[in-house]
Amino acid sequence: MTPEELNHYQEHGYVVKRALFSEDELQVWLDRLGALIRGEAPKSDGMLIMRDVMIAKGAVQADSPEAAVAKIQDFDRDPVLRTYTDHPKLLAEIEDFTGANIVSIHNMLINKPPGVDGRHPLHQDLLYFPFGPADRIVASWTALEPVMRKNGCLAVVPGSHKGELLPHGDMDWDYVNIAYYGALDVGADPDRVHLEMEPGDTVFFHPKLLHGSGRNQTKGFRRAISSHYAAAECVYPKGVDQGGARRYRLIQGEIKRGGLLDNATAASGGLSG
Repeated sequence: MTPEELNHYQEHGYVVKRALFSEDELQVWLDRLGALIRGEAPKSDGMLIMRDVMIAKGAVQADSPEAAVAKIQDFDRDPVLRTYTDHPKLLAEIEDFTGANIVSIHNMLINKPPGVDGRHPLHQDLLYFPFGPADRIVASWTALEPVMRKNGCLAVVPGSHKGELLPHGDMDWDYVNIAYYGALDVGADPDRVHLEMEPGDTVFFHPKLLHGSGRNQTKGFRRAISSHYAAAECVYPKGVDQGGARRYRLIQGEIKRGGLLDNATAASGGLSG
């Protein structure tokens, strides 16, 4: 990160690095996405392939396996997709936010098919990560194909990361995908910035940044790959149950006493190989 990029992140809660990945690199992950959806590659341990809620409830009929899937969650044990999370280009940027001891805490492929609602309301990712400090947690989100307003690009509320974690809940919409919670005290019309991106562009954002995405109004897909990272020094607040934590994994550096991958966390299921 340049000083200017880091300043933008500190002020606005996000920063975009253009053309971080090549088309050849992206194609490997796109091919794996297709193979997993079509059942041509085995699901790794812990992986969840999520159908869109409108498909699951029979409101819309998918004309292909790809058109039925909203996202693939937790691919950290997939040998192909894991190359994204562990990519040296990515880790070089991530280290500016987490420090040298980097833990993988979540990852996903977003498919966003056409013909369904597919919106994700404005939310804060810190809701899913009950530890801190929040400033040592960061997300990467890379466009695998062109991402624009018409196909539901990310929308962010600059500066919202400086506030508190807001209460979240289900939206009063006809169709909301499972765990697509929205922040409840956002206000009627916050000032959004729509992040239109070309393939290989990558946005890094803070876990308290309000962000979401709109409908895909095209006939194609809006595909992206994303990982969340935290410093190994991050800790759970006293009294917070760690038993339901995802399997976190040390990517770089060393485990820190009392941190995410210390013995107590590993014993509760928080550590993966």
